[in-house]
Amino acid sequence: MQKIIYLGSIIFSLLLTNCTQSQTKDSKLKTSQTKISNTKYPDPEKVSENASYPMKLSEAQWKQKLTPAQYNILREKGTEQPFTGKYNHFYQKGTYYSAASLQPIFSSETKFNSGTGWPSFYAPINPDAVKLVPDNSLGDLRWEVVDSKSGSHLGHVFDDGPAPTGKRYCLDSDALIFVPEGGKPPTSSK
Repeated sequence: MQKIIYLGSIIFSLLLTNCTQSQTKDSKLKTSQTKISNTKYPDPEKVSENASYPMKLSEAQWKQKLTPAQYNILREKGTEQPFTGKYNHFYQKGTYYSAASLQPIFSSETKFNSGTGWPSFYAPINPDAVKLVPDNSLGDLRWEVVDSKSGSHLGHVFDDGPAPTGKRYCLDSDALIFVPEGGKPPTSSK
């Protein structure tokens, strides 16, 4: 039984790294040749991980507002297992809202199939919808994508996306609420 659990944790770890790597040979080459530069991303030395955000709730209020899965992703920086999120292979026209602040953050027009197991977009709905925060939790600098109103974790961004931006915003489905084209914005996170 311990061997099965150990093997399962190794497989999950390997799948989890897919969010940091593209599935195509050309994209892998592009990723290995692309270094994070301060012309593309904010200067990590000047970005505060504890930045102030307009939406301020206590952790008790967040727990009341969000489902347990949403809380895990948005507030504890969790990650859903690859290929399990409801928006991974979902391509209806509409808008994706942050489950934390209920603000629009991505459009279906910029969504693409990255093959990584998480919903991916090449650009936010507008530049102010999200903020990028340095993340060194795996030993190398990555850029965490957070909701600009609440600072809640949405996923990470990488330099192996399609044109026109070359970016891949790799997000967790539980951090998002989808509203079909012509629908009304969400009024609740749950």
